[in-house]
Amino acid sequence: MAHTEQLDEQSAIALLRWYADMGVDEAVGTAPADLYSWGSPAPETTTAPQVSTLKNQPPATPVFKADTEIVSTDEAIEKAKRAAMACESYEALEAAIDAFEDCPLKAGAKNTVFADGVPGADLLVIGEGPGRDEDRLGKPFVGRAGQLLDRMLAAIGRDRTENTLISNVVYWRPPGNRTPTQAETAVCRPFVDRLIELTAPKAIVLAGGAPMQALLGITGIMRARGTWREIETPDGARYPALPIFHPAFLLRQPANKRLAWADLQALEAKLRES
Repeated sequence: MAHTEQLDEQSAIALLRWYADMGVDEAVGTAPADLYSWGSPAPETTTAPQVSTLKNQPPATPVFKADTEIVSTDEAIEKAKRAAMACESYEALEAAIDAFEDCPLKAGAKNTVFADGVPGADLLVIGEGPGRDEDRLGKPFVGRAGQLLDRMLAAIGRDRTENTLISNVVYWRPPGNRTPTQAETAVCRPFVDRLIELTAPKAIVLAGGAPMQALLGITGIMRARGTWREIETPDGARYPALPIFHPAFLLRQPANKRLAWADLQALEAKLRES
């Protein structure tokens, strides 16, 4: 007879889906592990040691064995810089990002999500990072927020299939759709810079606070949105950049769509000037 506390099938499936949404994708055991016992040698005798032999003895140091090489953030950034600068084309950059293994986000992602749209278009939209739908399909901005972004762009005559390129500041889904950390965006930054250099857009849209902070070093999207700034890449070139609200924010706060429309009009004017 089943225990009363045992999960039924539907509850178990719902729990697994919740785990997946939170970024949990691996079960390592059925009981908690005692980390401090890892690497400890087996006792040679069952006889209890004399108390006097344990005086002034330092505690045993845990020993951890990694399955893969662990690199520091600085090392990962340097590797990314070398890989990015070696790319002379959009296609080479896409391949280099897909082969890059030193961003910690990649281990928990299903797909590398690089870009979607027209390489070399005069408008480049840079968002935060892949969500669940983007991770599943391998393309940026394909969920509800992406559908709203497409409608926003269409309002000023823009379309990812014709005259716009869309990417993100990180290329792998953060667990639970959380905001990427500064270390994670720093590791991916050399690839973002190289994408800008190779495609040379006339205008860059930074959709949300995360890409604004990663590429401009400023915070506070409510204050900074709608003001043109510049992104300088390692080759010394400068590109006009406009921070706007992320479409996901507008889905939660539709009253701010009037401000978003003003930003889109400013973007359209800038592109016409160029």
